[in-house]
Amino acid sequence: MKSTAKTVAEYVKELPEDRRKAISTIRKVILDNLPKGYQECMSYGMIGYVVPHSIYPKGYQCNPKLPLPW
Repeated sequence: MKSTAKTVAEYVKELPEDRRKAISTIRKVILDNLPKGYQECMSYGMIGYVVPHSIYPKGYQCNPKLPLPW
């Protein structure tokens, strides 16, 4: 099921407790190792990570209005 959460915090909050703990652990590892300037966001109903337009202005090749998924 795809989430309708608008923020990562909302997404994590709506998860069952066992999944919330696992996702939080994985997120911490990713965020600790995410290159400087890259961003965590909600994308396609799930947590995603992107190269923002400030770093890569061309954006995503299929839709340049979206940041480049990473």
